[in-house]
Amino acid sequence: MQRAMDTLSAFVERRRAVVIAVWLAAIVAAVPLSLRQTDHLTSGGFVVPGSGSERADAALRSFPGAQGQKLAAVVEARPGASDSAVRAAVRRLRHAAARQSRIGLPRTPALPPLRRVGDRRVALIPMRLSGSQDQAADGVSTLRRHLHVQDGARHGVALHLVGQEALWAGMQDLSKRDLASAEKAGFPIVLIILLAVFGSLAAAALPLALGFGSVTLTGAAIWGLSQATEMSVFVTNVASMIGIGVAVDYSLFVLARYREEIQSGATREEARRTAMRTSGVAVAFSGLTVLISLAGLFLVDSTTIRSMATGAIVVVAISIVGAVTMLPALMSAFGKRAYARGRLAVTASLLVRSWKTKRRRRGVSEPDVVHPGFWQRWADRVMRRPVLVATATAGVLLTLAVPALSLKFGDGALRQFPKHNETRVGAELAARVTGPGSAGPAAVIVGFKHGRATDTANARALERLRGRARRDPEAASVSPPRTSRDGRSALFEVTPRHDPESPAARGLLHRLRADAQRAPLAATADLRVGGPTAHVEDWKHLVSSSMWKIAVFVLAFSYLVLLILLRSVLLPLKAVVMNMLSVAAAYGVLVAVFQWGWLDFVLSYHHLGYINTLTPPFLLAIVFGLSMDYEVFLLTRIRERYAATGDTRRAVGEGLARSARTITSAALIMVAVFAVFAGTGVPSIKEIGLGDGADGQVELVAAAPAGARAAARAVRGSSAAPGPGAGAGLTGYPAAGRALPRPRRGWGAGAARLGDKGVACYLRLSPVTVRSTDVDLSAGERAFRIPIGTWNGRSLFRPLHCPGFVTAL
Repeated sequence: MQRAMDTLSAFVERRRAVVIAVWLAAIVAAVPLSLRQTDHLTSGGFVVPGSGSERADAALRSFPGAQGQKLAAVVEARPGASDSAVRAAVRRLRHAAARQSRIGLPRTPALPPLRRVGDRRVALIPMRLSGSQDQAADGVSTLRRHLHVQDGARHGVALHLVGQEALWAGMQDLSKRDLASAEKAGFPIVLIILLAVFGSLAAAALPLALGFGSVTLTGAAIWGLSQATEMSVFVTNVASMIGIGVAVDYSLFVLARYREEIQSGATREEARRTAMRTSGVAVAFSGLTVLISLAGLFLVDSTTIRSMATGAIVVVAISIVGAVTMLPALMSAFGKRAYARGRLAVTASLLVRSWKTKRRRRGVSEPDVVHPGFWQRWADRVMRRPVLVATATAGVLLTLAVPALSLKFGDGALRQFPKHNETRVGAELAARVTGPGSAGPAAVIVGFKHGRATDTANARALERLRGRARRDPEAASVSPPRTSRDGRSALFEVTPRHDPESPAARGLLHRLRADAQRAPLAATADLRVGGPTAHVEDWKHLVSSSMWKIAVFVLAFSYLVLLILLRSVLLPLKAVVMNMLSVAAAYGVLVAVFQWGWLDFVLSYHHLGYINTLTPPFLLAIVFGLSMDYEVFLLTRIRERYAATGDTRRAVGEGLARSARTITSAALIMVAVFAVFAGTGVPSIKEIGLGDGADGQVELVAAAPAGARAAARAVRGSSAAPGPGAGAGLTGYPAAGRALPRPRRGWGAGAARLGDKGVACYLRLSPVTVRSTDVDLSAGERAFRIPIGTWNGRSLFRPLHCPGFVTAL
């Protein structure tokens, strides 16, 4: 893999102008298509192929005048509205409906009868829908746009569309608005974090460029895919949420390593090559684990979930390609600006220096020994008791996961809307006029195997079934039976007393289906129960029964990828187990916040009492994949240090100390992006955003290094372990008895010779002995200061750390 990355890196360096031009041309061409990515998305996609509700919908088409989807228009005349304004609204509705082939409007008087509902007058106008559920939902979305329902009332009269398809169409519009607002807020927040990390606007612009390019190209891809296949409206939110975070994180990993190598004295070419061989390879493998996790979602036979997974896969794949092609090309083109300290960093450095000067003036002298940084000290603490730290971290994650044992699925579309949203207002007005259950009656279809539905025996059996339905306490009404065109099937509808999405309506559906199975009629007829409630319940059953398949797929293939990358048996196992604990903890946080309502007062949100069915499978794939990103980056850095030193404890400590700041910054960016989307109005996107953001990085900075230390035997047994004399041939490391190279300009002068233990000692002491002779190695201190020059007449020093060495000079 490193050889392939070297080849790719060399090509990008030679043809960087061409690479940049190709990316720029692709992004410019994608912008207009990306702006239209929602034009052909569907608000449906929740039909379960082969389910009872889907077969009931198909059977409904054989009944003249029957419609599986209910739609009505609510005319709301607010106080002070005139009758002429009501007539104008009805005319507007008639003209808009005439433009839709799948929506019909019966003859309606110019001034329909208005009923008093509180201080308002309300009229309910039934409409006809044709086609499948997804086609009907798309038709309602188009009708909403033609009516401009989001614009509010005109002359005191507002139009609302109500019904199950109207709910999903309203969700589509809400999702679009949330996407626009989240992207506007997300990029500035990421820019602020990057400025704090790099202290340079030029360096911060590089990850943002990749993030913008990935999201734009993915938007164009979504537009193209929606022309060829059905794509859910939720794909846009998910692709943007993941794309911004992943693209910026991957760029951050590569760019941070590039700047680190530059600061260590490497040339630009050496730094870029090292960054691509290390962080570039880690990005490729970690991105592969994310893609594998998302591919597991295709095990669910659902248009909505598969289209969301497709959008996420596309944006992650583009981010990977961009991180190993566009980013190194831009780093080369930016030159010194990609790694130079910007004004922010210089200002911060001056402030720190001023603070230290004031301390000296107050008599607080600086010691000659510079103490290790925070992450080095943290690594030392973790490494002293690795098993204890790993156990404690696992205990914290398990504690957070406890609420997940109470996880409940649900899909209340109406309750997902903000209280004053026009879709919710219209549905609540219609419920007060006709009853809450009228929007979604259960359809019971009886297909007789012998004879016609009007035959005496069949008619009596059908009446007994209707009688049991009438006696159900949740049944508000039961319609008379209707016969199909061929006369062999019968249909009657049961209207619930409560909202079709309520627990009471779900109970009615289960009882109707149970009665249909137990009835003597089941032996001579095919009984099906459909309707909006049935669609939701079949969808929930599909997703919940597929969760174990997704988990097994994600675990197995992620383990195989890590096995190839790390060439160890236990380290990938540890990573998989800890990341599963992260997923469980994220589930627990979701249950506590959205099901139990622990943070309603903070989020200004009324909890639903359940988790949306869409959230758990997608959260499993995303959280596992993104957690593995950081795990792969850390473990590859540990493996790299072990290959150079042969000391497991030191490799883990140095790997954590050198990568923790980058990982923490990347995690902060990801949390910030997901937090922005968690503030959107759609609860399913809100849940995914909070769940991903709640995937805390405590296990990365504690359990990951501790687990790696505990798995030291696995590391030693892997092909990552160095052989005899390892490191003697590494570039820049002299053999025994050779003089150290002359120091770079600005460092102390002089050279030193190594003794009998020269090779091992040099490799072991490489953080200290790099081009410096002004270090006393005989005392065994852990950290030193070496002079690197002067500034305004004062000596400047560079801290160098030396954990656990044996002197040999």
